[in-house]
Amino acid sequence: MASVNICLIVMTLHIPCAASLKDKRKQVKSLRERLQAKFNASVAEIDAHDEWQSAVLGITMISNDRRYLEAQFSAIEQLVMDYRDIELVNIRREWL
Repeated sequence: MASVNICLIVMTLHIPCAASLKDKRKQVKSLRERLQAKFNASVAEIDAHDEWQSAVLGITMISNDRRYLEAQFSAIEQLVMDYRDIELVNIRREWL
């Protein structure tokens, strides 16, 4: 049986342009949909639900190729850093 690698990414975001929870949800939804479409990853908001300018996202990916997942992690980090209107505060990766 081939080995299975599961990558969990937890990222903390700052959304300076959000003046309400509605503004925040719009930005987070846009980013979440882009990550899901581009990386075929599972993405969920996992903390800071009631904070207007903060969000914590959990992203999971699974593959039998760990190097592939490492490359995807780097690409996700770059996409978020390049994303307009959202600032990446912290990102960490865990292998499950």
